[in-house]
Amino acid sequence: MSAAAAHRPACVAGDGGLLDVAEAIARDWAALGVRGSFLARDIDSGEQLGFDVGEPLPLASVAKVPLALAVLDRIAAGDLDPARPVTLDPATSSVGPTGLAAFRHPATVAVGDLLLLMLSVSDNAAADALFELVPPADVDARLRAWGCEGIRIRHRMNHMYECAAGAAGNDFSLALELAVRDERAGRHTIETLDPARANLGSAAALVDLLQRVWRDEVSYPRATAEVRRLMGLQVFTQRLAGELRADSLRWSGKTGTFLHLRHEIGVVEADSGDRVAMAALTRADRRAGLAPDIDFAIANSARQAFEALRG
Repeated sequence: MSAAAAHRPACVAGDGGLLDVAEAIARDWAALGVRGSFLARDIDSGEQLGFDVGEPLPLASVAKVPLALAVLDRIAAGDLDPARPVTLDPATSSVGPTGLAAFRHPATVAVGDLLLLMLSVSDNAAADALFELVPPADVDARLRAWGCEGIRIRHRMNHMYECAAGAAGNDFSLALELAVRDERAGRHTIETLDPARANLGSAAALVDLLQRVWRDEVSYPRATAEVRRLMGLQVFTQRLAGELRADSLRWSGKTGTFLHLRHEIGVVEADSGDRVAMAALTRADRRAGLAPDIDFAIANSARQAFEALRG
């Protein structure tokens, strides 16, 4: 029996009907061999549904959201110029398939545009260039000062790939196999999958942060408004937003993908005024680089939750 099948998720919901939805989503995930946590919350009423919402998981690129907020907080405070130029050299910058991380030649980009690349196309090189300006320890300290106790920022994005390479060389398939094997065994050969060392967050903590960003209850309104704008420009829509495409809906999100981790957080806003923040943090019990069925399950979860919460 797989770990996903044996696990009994702890569901949370405001009433019996919402509890039924949470339990149905948990069953759908388990049937695919997926473990993790899910939370959807009406930003204004506080009604919510989900399961295992307090479980901390490595964040992968979801960590770019608190990084963006910390950088924009510095900008709003007047301590950092968004027009400041930063030069990145592919010979020394972080790896990744998108944005500056995929460039073959040096490029100079303003801080404000690094934020755009980081949140719109999940550019790892842009993220780590921003970490040079606001180091992980500073982002983590700012989160503590804001009372965001359930989120930890401990390392640059490229450290994930360095740790995977340290365990599996240049064989990404082997790194994925190690991640799945260790998930079943409860150990962590790859350091950045270890909750004690990884960039970390729970669904509840991430939804709390989104709620505060959307209600301008953290940092400066200028900073939170820009986080909302940039998250609204994300080009990846196959997960939470996959079943929420409509002219009357607006999605703002950030995915995170690394080895067997497939995550997304975000907010769906309707013309009716409904606003629902969501976090889906998943880890798969299979050795597959591509898993469209898991992406679809995440999308279906978001649709069910949104429809249930908007009544």
